[in-house]
Amino acid sequence: MGFFIETVIGGLMSGMLYSLVALGFVLIFKASGVFNFAQGAMVLFAALAMARFAEWFPALLGLDNKLIGNLLAFAGAMVVMVAVAWLIERLVLSKLVNQEGITLLMATLGIAYFLDGFGQTLFGSAIYKIDVGLPKDPLFLLESVFQGGVLVNKEDLYAAGIAAALVIALSVFFQYTSTGRALRAVADDHQAAQSIGIPLNRIWVIVWSVAGFVALVAGMIWGSKLGVQFSLSLVALKALPVVILGGLTSVPGAIIGGLIIGVGEKVSEVYLGPTLGGGIEIWFGYVLVLFVLLVRPQGLFGEKIIDRV
Repeated sequence: MGFFIETVIGGLMSGMLYSLVALGFVLIFKASGVFNFAQGAMVLFAALAMARFAEWFPALLGLDNKLIGNLLAFAGAMVVMVAVAWLIERLVLSKLVNQEGITLLMATLGIAYFLDGFGQTLFGSAIYKIDVGLPKDPLFLLESVFQGGVLVNKEDLYAAGIAAALVIALSVFFQYTSTGRALRAVADDHQAAQSIGIPLNRIWVIVWSVAGFVALVAGMIWGSKLGVQFSLSLVALKALPVVILGGLTSVPGAIIGGLIIGVGEKVSEVYLGPTLGGGIEIWFGYVLVLFVLLVRPQGLFGEKIIDRV
């Protein structure tokens, strides 16, 4: 029983990180109706910026304090992501207002490849380390209940706490702020939102900036765990089934979908892997989503769209 609980907790930790990446997809889709295939590239680009700034700023400013250096690196990387958001809106999205969805999708694919290549040109192609001071030693829980206790990685615990706090903050932002309501109005109908005075260009810059912030936090956490390398952009592929399962328009759906897939893939790998063979973690989320789509195409919490003709 203790090992099962340990496996479930590990799945919940992974699921929260998947949810964090999935939030970037949901935020942009809610505000613009665009499925942003560049989200993985944004995670990588943000992580690269923070990793390199964490090296450069202390050297340039003569800082010995790691905390201040990391804060400056985070702020610098956030400035870079806001600049990227502004350029994407100015050079791409503003030219494609009210275009077909496939056109916008292809535009985000172009942005993804550009960010991958430009990141390598700007920051280099080596593997970089992000050290934000998260403890990496194990923690044993419930030792009085189970022999040996339940092993939990402290780094995963802190990372899940950060992800949960960000998810809650974004949910409050969307539901209870005027900007959040404007974002939802733009998502429902671009032209109607413009007709009542909502500035479409400013809203898109805001939502891409928020998605950039989410990508930065996700990149910081994943970079701390795995190192900043170009395979990091593939982490978005792990978030795709989370988005589809929870629903493309649902922030709570991204959370719950991430937890379901995180726990499901860990439990199936541990208990079914020895029988069926390894690699279940790779395909579990996609197979689960395939069955869900057959029953509920909009996902568990997505809005059912009805077109009247």
